[in-house]
Amino acid sequence: MNFEAVGKLYKKFDAVQVSERFQKRELVLEIQDGAYPQFVKFQMTQDRCSALDPFNVGDMIKVSFNLKGREYTNQKGEIIYFTNLDAWRVESNATTQANTVPSQPSGMEETFPTMDDAPTSASTTTDFEDDLPF
Repeated sequence: MNFEAVGKLYKKFDAVQVSERFQKRELVLEIQDGAYPQFVKFQMTQDRCSALDPFNVGDMIKVSFNLKGREYTNQKGEIIYFTNLDAWRVESNATTQANTVPSQPSGMEETFPTMDDAPTSASTTTDFEDDLPF
């Protein structure tokens, strides 16, 4: 399952070498959700850990991630469920503006009428034929 989240980089942790062949790195994204911000922790693994290097705490970023869950039986025989937000891409908000309308290609800018474009009383006539059926 692919998802995206946009927010402020609140905390970034150093990469941790979990085993000889596995490393992970975590980050916390502050996401505005009404009156209360949400602090959401993501995990990056393996070669993706370095994708966080160019960003600083306080930067607005977009995180693309997968929602992953798994079942684990601990030493007591209890079944425990884990959920991970597995980040696979981090982009600067400067290149991916959230909650904005995509820009128009050059020469395709929209122009909206202003009060200057409104017809004057001299240019309006009642001599035209009304072709509307209602």
